[in-house]
Amino acid sequence: MSVVYVKGAVMVPHPPLIIPDVGRGQERKIQATIDAYGEAMKLLASWEPDTVIVLSPHTVMYADYFHISPGAGSNGDFGQFGAPQVVVSAEYDAELVQEIEREAQAMGIPAGTLGERDRRLDHGTMIPLWFLERYRRGYEVVRIGLSGLALSEHYRLGQCIQRAAERCGRRIAVIGSGDLSHKLKEDGPYGFCEEGPQYDSGIMDVMGNADFGKLLDFSEEFCDKAAECGHRSFVIMAGVLDGMAVKAERLSYEGTFGVGYGVCTYEAGSHDTDREFLRLREEKVKRKAAELRDSEGEYVSLARHTVEEYVRTGKKPVVPDGLSDDMYEKKAGVFISLKKDGALRGCIGTIAPVRESIAEEIISNAVSAATRDPRFSPVRADELESLIYSVDVLGEPEEISSPDELDVKRYGVIVSSKGRRGLLLPDLEGVDTVEDQIAIARRKAGIPDREKDVKLERFEVVRHH
Repeated sequence: MSVVYVKGAVMVPHPPLIIPDVGRGQERKIQATIDAYGEAMKLLASWEPDTVIVLSPHTVMYADYFHISPGAGSNGDFGQFGAPQVVVSAEYDAELVQEIEREAQAMGIPAGTLGERDRRLDHGTMIPLWFLERYRRGYEVVRIGLSGLALSEHYRLGQCIQRAAERCGRRIAVIGSGDLSHKLKEDGPYGFCEEGPQYDSGIMDVMGNADFGKLLDFSEEFCDKAAECGHRSFVIMAGVLDGMAVKAERLSYEGTFGVGYGVCTYEAGSHDTDREFLRLREEKVKRKAAELRDSEGEYVSLARHTVEEYVRTGKKPVVPDGLSDDMYEKKAGVFISLKKDGALRGCIGTIAPVRESIAEEIISNAVSAATRDPRFSPVRADELESLIYSVDVLGEPEEISSPDELDVKRYGVIVSSKGRRGLLLPDLEGVDTVEDQIAIARRKAGIPDREKDVKLERFEVVRHH
């Protein structure tokens, strides 16, 4: 019988006031969460893990990199919450950290120990460990932060952790540390929005049933509006449990203070191919992408062919024969957008034409969108079958005198001031008002809100899917 190195996982919140010296009585208002926390950590301790993986939203976080805490260990206290006397320490499993780095590198995932800004333990790590210390000591810790990368990359990092534990022969347990929505009540920390309770209801259903594949269906826009904290922690945790049967139990949910606190446990079992959620999802995405390829027009076909050729060979293709006259004879600014798993994977374009034809503009900008968007790592060959493309051909910009002349669905906007220029395309998911549209364009250009002397231009696009 093969050894199962991943023993299980727990999903827990991290409100500082749950610590009695911080809460000073307020913690009793979330007694159900406290009781569930103790039950979850007692179960985790019973697995007798050699190493506990803590996934925290409050350690170092980068847009395009997963930070793993380096060194022999660290400690922290609750001084910033008025309780410096409460101290938590952790000894790190340096060998397992090194093996996770190796696995991540082999899978093309940007993860490692570079870029540590603050070695002290964060409260997203300390609170779970404070509870766990009641039931178990003598274990080592691996502390991992989140990133701004796609949810699928978080899941893949979890798969790396699973394989690294097997290679090192470590019995591990995982703590997915994260609060839920912060927008449950008007008097909560961020007020109320309807997405708050919607998120909490949805996530507790998914996590309570260990239906981890649905974690990847939550859109970035929806999660942002809900002001959730732990979604990416839960996705990495799900990746660690990839392909494993689990005994799931939902222990509690509370939203007393306008923030959602959920506690669930997952005891790992035997291998189960029906629970290889990322593989199943990617197969579905590839089928959808193949269907779209069968019906795509020449604009999108040229962009896709360009990216695939460049990623596989490093060579930019020449303009092919057989295109329409407009592609050869007209000039225009063109934006190429790539999406993967519903999330943006790259977007680069030109406001005005810089090439001799639309076809050349598409080829040049498709290469840039796939390999030179500073927000993302270059597209890998194994991602090509999962990419969805759109090509926006821009009309001539026209200056306007007021935001009243804009329409987020019909017009894109260009905001200019003192040599800086920011553009936002029309009809983008999550951009619902003219105010949002202008604000995002200003941020892209680096134009501060206090700058009043700005020029507004609008333009229409022809969008090709």
